[in-house]
Amino acid sequence: MGGEVFQAQVIRNFFDTITGTDRNLTRIYMCVISLAKLRMEAPEKITFLVDQMKKSKQQKELSVDILDYMADAAIQLDMNVVQTAFGVKEISQLAQDFSGVSLDSL
Repeated sequence: MGGEVFQAQVIRNFFDTITGTDRNLTRIYMCVISLAKLRMEAPEKITFLVDQMKKSKQQKELSVDILDYMADAAIQLDMNVVQTAFGVKEISQLAQDFSGVSLDSL
């Protein structure tokens, strides 16, 4: 499960990078390759991803294949792991926090 948390964090960094103001291609490249290695992809798949990143650099726009790969990886992760990586708390945890607050403390 620890590997899934790392994968989710890499995916989060990827999407933060592509939606942020600094769309650094080197950071995007590092996220894609790191995720591929965490997922223990076949060398052919890693080669394909590297080729797509090179094409993205030449065309100055991110390849749809890269976006598909990252989105598919996100979909395959367990939802609880993704929520943990993105800092999302479950509603049941929040409800316990609020039920522990007494009116006297307000």
